[in-house]
Amino acid sequence: MELILAVVIALVVAVAVTSGLVISGRKKKQLPPAEPPSTTPTITAPPAEPHVGDEAETPREEPRRTVEEVDLPATEAPEAPVVVEEPPAPAAPAIEVPEPTAGRLVRLRARLARSQNSLGQGLLTLLSREHLDEDTWEEIEETLLTADVGVAPTQELVERLRERVKVLGTRTPEELRGLLREELVALLGPDLDRSVKTESPEDVPGVVMVVGVNGTGKTTTTGKLARVLVADGKSVVLGAADTFRAAAADQLQTWGERVGARTVRGPEGGDPASIAYDAVKEGIAEKADVVLIDTAGRLHTKTGLMDELGKVKRVVEKHGPLDEVLLVLDATTGQNGLIQARVFAEVVDITGIVLTKLDGTAKGGIVIAVQRELGVPVKLIGLGEGPDDLAPFEPGAFVDALIGD
Repeated sequence: MELILAVVIALVVAVAVTSGLVISGRKKKQLPPAEPPSTTPTITAPPAEPHVGDEAETPREEPRRTVEEVDLPATEAPEAPVVVEEPPAPAAPAIEVPEPTAGRLVRLRARLARSQNSLGQGLLTLLSREHLDEDTWEEIEETLLTADVGVAPTQELVERLRERVKVLGTRTPEELRGLLREELVALLGPDLDRSVKTESPEDVPGVVMVVGVNGTGKTTTTGKLARVLVADGKSVVLGAADTFRAAAADQLQTWGERVGARTVRGPEGGDPASIAYDAVKEGIAEKADVVLIDTAGRLHTKTGLMDELGKVKRVVEKHGPLDEVLLVLDATTGQNGLIQARVFAEVVDITGIVLTKLDGTAKGGIVIAVQRELGVPVKLIGLGEGPDDLAPFEPGAFVDALIGD
């Protein structure tokens, strides 16, 4: 039994040894053969120390490239300079050529005739009645008063009409129209000098001062008057002495630029007398024909305004005489306009009247009333909003527009 056990153990040991040898052989075949170690070691020399003076080495000749052979880095093309375009200068306003003043009222007759129904046509209708009794004459008188002719001129006109109708006897429409025309023209004073004085007796420009309350169209009238004078061949300088109303100077300057007239102005709220003085001084320097001065127009009840107007007048007269003082009145204000006229006449010597807003109003008789009140003629009338709607007053053309042909 022991013999058999020994034999089995010997076989197991033999098998184990044989298996180990086989596995060991397979592992040795998979590994590459190791290279034999090198016998000569690699030695890295330390960097050489630089030498100076006598120990320095002689520089060795090395090949060098010329400038032509060197490739320079590409450079970008310089950017084109940025051109900043300046905004174009504002073009100077075109100089307008105003309409000639000769016959201007005749051309504007259609606008003036809008008031004929209340005055002229109303009178003709009453005078054409078969019997002119006291009631009819009272109606005629009422028509004249409603048109703001005034009490005294109305009584005078009615008396003259009654006498002439009584003497005339027959009253055809043509005869009545001619009769009424003669009497109205006579009330308007056809012999009055209605020219605007723009020539000074001295060697200075003619000076015209424009006065009136706010809202009457005073500054606009000053600008339109500049157009009238330019149309008549005169050179004009404008003085913006209305410093109390915002944008009054801008408004006047715009009017002046349209016709090539220079505007002298100052700061808002500045001294009006100083600006008026500078305007006349500028007009003398430029050898202008006329200087137009637009003045402040606050309510006529303000004492300060009246004192200021008196000061402006005195300052301007240091250069020479004041040739014309035009009072601008709104025709639609009626009797209130007469009150304004009286107050202004106490401060400055009014030499002429400008009636504005006369188109489309039934107050055409104010022309007669204001002339009687102040004893000075109506020289210009405004008949619309257009730039050339300011016309020299012509009594005959005015009456023709009121009563029709």
